[in-house]
Amino acid sequence: MGRVAGKVALVTGAASGLGAASARMLAREGATVVLADLNAVAAQGVLRDIEAAGGTGVAIQLDVALEPDWIRAMATIRQRYGRLNITVNCAGTNIARSFPTDTTLEDWRRLMSINLDGVFLGTKHSLAAMQQSEPVNGSIINISSIMGLIGAPDIAAYNASKGGVRLYSKSVALSCAEKRLAIRVNTIHPGFADTPLLQTAINRFEDRAEGRRLYDALAPVGRLGVPDDVAYGVLYLASDESSFVTGSELVIDGGYTAR
Repeated sequence: MGRVAGKVALVTGAASGLGAASARMLAREGATVVLADLNAVAAQGVLRDIEAAGGTGVAIQLDVALEPDWIRAMATIRQRYGRLNITVNCAGTNIARSFPTDTTLEDWRRLMSINLDGVFLGTKHSLAAMQQSEPVNGSIINISSIMGLIGAPDIAAYNASKGGVRLYSKSVALSCAEKRLAIRVNTIHPGFADTPLLQTAINRFEDRAEGRRLYDALAPVGRLGVPDDVAYGVLYLASDESSFVTGSELVIDGGYTAR
C-alpha cells in the first residue's frame, strides 16, 4: 500500500478494461484518481467501487479527441486538487479488419482521433498541468499495444496509431529530459488481454469457447492477460520506483513478441 500515496492521477478510458483496472490499482496504492471516460455513468460506477474500498477520486466525462474537453478536465483537476502528478492515456478503439484499399478515410480518421490525437492532447495538456504543480514530479504513461511493435494484416490503421503512440512518447520524453523537467513519459505495450475490446473479437466466432481457446493459445504462457497484469505495470511507471525510467517501453504480452 502507498506506492503512489499523495499523488493525483488522471486515467482516460477509465470506465472499463485496462483503464478501470489502472484506476483501481492507483487508488488502492494511495492516489487520488480522476476517472475520465466518454461514458461518465460507467466511470462513476468504477469510482463507487474505488470509494467502497477506501479510495478517493472523481469521475468526469471526457472525449479524448476534443481539445475543449481536455481544457475543461484540467481546469477541474486544478480547481479540485491544485496539481497533477500522473496521467494514464488509456482510451482507445479499433475498427473492423479490412484490406488497405477497403479502409475508408472516415474510419481511419475516427480511429486516429482517439488512439493518436487523444494521446497527443492528453500528453500536451498533462505536461502543462504538471509543470504548474509544486513540486514538479510527473509521470505520463501512454498505452500503446504490441501492435505498435509488430505488423499484422488488415489492421494497418490500428498498427499506425499504436506505432505513432510509441514514437511520440519517446520524443516527448526526450524533450522533457533536455529541459531537465522532472516529468517522465513512457509507453506500455499490452498483448492480448481479457478486455471488452477483445471480447468483441471473440464474440465474432460462431463458437465463442473455441475463439477463447484460440486467443489463449496466442501467448507462449498459454493464457490471455488480465487487466491487472497491465495495471501493475502502470503502477510501477507511476511510482517513484521508476524515477530513472523515461522514453522506455514496457511490453506486457505473455511472451508474444519474444518469438
